[in-house]
Amino acid sequence: MKILGISGLFHDASAALIVNGEIISAAQEERFTRKKHDKDFPVNAIRHCLEIGGITLSQVDAIAFYEKPDLKFKRLFDSYVYYAPKGFIPFLKYMPAWVTDKFFFKQRVFSLLKDIQKTDLSKVKLLFPEHHLSHAASTFYPSTFEEAAILTIDGVGEWATASICYGKGNSIKMIKELHFPHSLGFLYSSFTKFLGFKVNNGEYKVMGLAPYGMLNSERVNRYVELIKSNLVHIADDGSIWLNQDYFRYAVASEVINRPDWEQLFGVPQREQDSKLEQLHCDLALAVQLVTEEVVLKMAKEAKRLTGSDNICLSGGVALNCVANGKLLKAKIFKNMYIQPASGDSGGSLGAALAAHHIYYGKKRVVGKQDTMKGAYLGPEYSEADIKKLIEKHNLVYDYVDDEHELCNTVAEHIASGNVIGWYQGRMEFGPRALGNRSILGDPTNLEMQRRINLKIKFREGFRPFAPSVLEEECQEYFNLDCDSPYMLLVTDIQENHKRPLPDDYDSMQWRAKLDVNRSDIQAITHVNFSARIQTVTPESNRRYYNLISAFKKITGYGMLVNTSFNVRGEPIVCTPEDAYNCFMHTHMDYLVLDKYVFAKEKNKKSENGVHNEVVLAQGDQKA
Repeated sequence: MKILGISGLFHDASAALIVNGEIISAAQEERFTRKKHDKDFPVNAIRHCLEIGGITLSQVDAIAFYEKPDLKFKRLFDSYVYYAPKGFIPFLKYMPAWVTDKFFFKQRVFSLLKDIQKTDLSKVKLLFPEHHLSHAASTFYPSTFEEAAILTIDGVGEWATASICYGKGNSIKMIKELHFPHSLGFLYSSFTKFLGFKVNNGEYKVMGLAPYGMLNSERVNRYVELIKSNLVHIADDGSIWLNQDYFRYAVASEVINRPDWEQLFGVPQREQDSKLEQLHCDLALAVQLVTEEVVLKMAKEAKRLTGSDNICLSGGVALNCVANGKLLKAKIFKNMYIQPASGDSGGSLGAALAAHHIYYGKKRVVGKQDTMKGAYLGPEYSEADIKKLIEKHNLVYDYVDDEHELCNTVAEHIASGNVIGWYQGRMEFGPRALGNRSILGDPTNLEMQRRINLKIKFREGFRPFAPSVLEEECQEYFNLDCDSPYMLLVTDIQENHKRPLPDDYDSMQWRAKLDVNRSDIQAITHVNFSARIQTVTPESNRRYYNLISAFKKITGYGMLVNTSFNVRGEPIVCTPEDAYNCFMHTHMDYLVLDKYVFAKEKNKKSENGVHNEVVLAQGDQKA
C-alpha cells in the first residue's frame, strides 16, 4: 500500500510518502524553491518523495490531501455572509478562486500531478481527510502510544481551530472541537502582527521575545488583564471566545483592527524592523502567558474526556515549545509526544497516515521508538554532488575519511571559537535543524549568541539559540527528565550552571540583560535561564552524537549550540550548493559537507555577501 500525502495551496506546502505504513520520505516545498513558507503545489517535494520511494505516480494507491476544500469554501462563504457588509470587496476578489476550488478541486489536483509525470491517474484514489484529523494523525500514529489523548491547536482548518481526539490502535475518534473565528492561533498571530513581525512567520519571534518581559510587573499584569477582559474570554475547558470587534481576519486580509488595538494598549503598532522597546517585550510576555493558560486548560479537558495517561500534540501552536514545557511540568499526563512538523507542512504526512489507517483500515504497529526516523526524511545528496560543487567553484578542501578523526577535527575547530556549517545525510522534515542542516558553535563562548545572530544569521539580536546535548548528559545541565529529540521543549538550566546576577537584573531593560553573564553555557541560556533542548543519541544521529562526544572530550561539555543552517528570510539549506552559498555569504568559519571540510580563509569570499552582511547587521541595531 503506497500513499502520497500532500499539503499546500494555502500554507506551507509539503509532500510525504508512506509504504505499507512506513514513512519513507517527507519534505517541504520551500527547501527546493528557496521561497520561505512556499504555499504553492509541492511539485518538487512530490518528485523527491517518488524518487526516494523508487516509484511513479501511477504506482501510488492513493493520494491524500490534508484538508477538505469544499468545507473550507463553506466556512469562507458563511463568514463573509455573516459579517456582511464588512469585507465585501475581498469577498468579490477571492470568490471566483474559491468557487473553482469547491467544484473543480479534484480536477485541479490531478492536472497539477500530471504536470509532474504524464501518467494515467484514473485508478489512483484521491482522498480528503479533514485538516485537524490530518494534524491528529500526524502525531498519534508515529508515536509510541497504544492509546492517547490528542490535542491539536492552530489558526484554522476548515471550521476547527482546536480539537480533542482520542486515539487507540488504528482509530482516531474526534471528541470536541473549537470553531472559527475563535482561535488561539489567530490570537497569537494577531499579537505577532501588532509587535511588528510577519504573521505565519514571526510567531516564534514573539515566543523568543517574551522572556525579556518583566514577569509580575505592573505593566505585564495590566496587559494580561486587558487581553482577558477585552480580546478573549477563556472558559474552564480551555475553549475561548474572541471579541471580533478587535479583529479583521474573518472578513479581510488584515488581521486586526489596528486603531482599536492601539487605543486598548495605549501604544502604536510596531513597524517591521523598527526599534524594540521594553513595552514590546512585556506585551509578548502577556500573550505568551495567556496562551499557556489556554493550552493547560485544553490539556486538562483532554485528560478529563479521555482519561489517558498519554497526550499527543500537533498544529501550529504545538510548536510553542515554551507552552509545551509548561504542559510537561504540570504533569497532567505521564507521557507526551509532539509531532516535529506540527505546522501545516506536517499535514501531508498526517493525511497519508489517516488514509492508511482509517480509510484502508490497516493495523498499526507500535514500537519502543517513534516512526519519524529522527525527522531525517528529506533528500540526501551524494559525494558526486559535492565533487561537482568543488569543481564548479574551484574550492580548496580537506577530505577526512575516518569519522573519528573528522569529528575530532571539527570539535577542535568549534572549541577554538569557530562557527561551523554542518551538512550531513538526509535533510530534516519540519522547522527545526536537528544536526544534519545545522550551524554549530561553542555553548560556553560568551560572544557566540551575538556573533551568530548578527554576523551569520543576520537576525534580531534577542533571538536565543538551542543546545544539542548528549541524552545521557541532559540532566546534568537541564531540568528535564525525558528525551527531547525534536527540540520542542523548553526547560530551565540546572542551578549549578547559573552565575550570580546583578541585584537589579529583574528590572533591567531587555537589551541590557543580553550582556549579563548568566551561566557557564551562556550561548544557549536565555535571559530567564531557560533553553530549548534537543537530546541526541547514537541511534538518532550517530555522526552528530560522535561530534558532540568529541567536543565533550576537549571541553568537558557534552553539548553544542545548534541553529538552523540558513540566514534570515531564507529556508534551511537543502543542496550542497545552498550550503556553500550560505557559507560564503556569512562569517561562518568552516563548512563540513559530509567528510569534506572547507575553511573560509582558504576560499575566496563573496563581495556581495560582505555587503549584505553589513547592511543586515546595521539594520539589526534598530531592533
